[in-house]
Amino acid sequence: MARLVDDELERLKQEVSLQDLVESYGVELKKKGKDLIGLCPFHPDKNPSLVVTPDKNLWHCLGACQEGGSVIDWVMKSEGVSFRHAVEILKEREGIGGNGGNGNGRNGEAVTMAVPPKPVKQSTVLKLDSPFESSVETQALLNRVSEFYHEALKQQAEGMEYLQQRSLKHPEMIDHFKLGLSQRTLCYRLPEKNRKAGAEIRGKLQELGILRESGHEHFSGSLVIPIFDETGNVVEMYGRKLRNDLRKGTAYHLYLPGPHRGVWNFQALAVSKEIILCEALIDALTFWCYGFRNVTASYGINGFTKEHMEAFKRYGTEKVLIAYD
Repeated sequence: MARLVDDELERLKQEVSLQDLVESYGVELKKKGKDLIGLCPFHPDKNPSLVVTPDKNLWHCLGACQEGGSVIDWVMKSEGVSFRHAVEILKEREGIGGNGGNGNGRNGEAVTMAVPPKPVKQSTVLKLDSPFESSVETQALLNRVSEFYHEALKQQAEGMEYLQQRSLKHPEMIDHFKLGLSQRTLCYRLPEKNRKAGAEIRGKLQELGILRESGHEHFSGSLVIPIFDETGNVVEMYGRKLRNDLRKGTAYHLYLPGPHRGVWNFQALAVSKEIILCEALIDALTFWCYGFRNVTASYGINGFTKEHMEAFKRYGTEKVLIAYD
């Protein structure tokens, strides 16, 4: 499971106005001392029992439900969603992208929170914009998933921290190889699963191996490295778990189901007759970052495929330097 960055969570809790959020759900608040009070929407309430404390950006019900917490807890309770989904809803609502949780935009300017100008009378779960349509063909869908993961990596600190830990620091590497991050947010961008379009696209993603039968993302909590064919289509994905302290039996190296396809960094074969063959893609990325651009990788120690051999022959590779562990 990918971890949310603590700084990012604190930023949401402190910078999203709880008063504006509560009022946007149709709750009328009145000032009482340093606090604001209103009718609690989470239980039948005739006497105002909801207390909002703007100075602390916290809320609490003194009545029957005894609920309370931060802006995240409010969204979780109001919408009936998970902690992670509530965070995504708040980020979408406030126009916050992931920048490592430093509170600034890309150019260093302070981020201004966007609050709905008028309170709504009835709350519904925020529908996040979806880049996926149920009618999309499976190949195009796989390409879009790769693009989604690529953008997620650039917006989230945890994936970037993992790359730093592995000394994968070349400034062009992420965009050149379209590296990505799976963090359990893909399904938030799909049409609702109880609708026809949502069921269809989830079925396609399960066929591709992106989603498991449980509905969870196959690569969840992983750095994702796509492998492209010569036409630019994604034909394979490799996932490496970001954490090394997962429960016993957890697979740290993941691929799409079925036979391995594609040759990573096939462009190197076209410009060099001498190729370095690594055992793993992370190893190959390390070589690339240190200036050895004539590098490719098998899919593990037993993952040298017929497609690798055919590519070596087709491009006229004369020498292969094997760099296995």
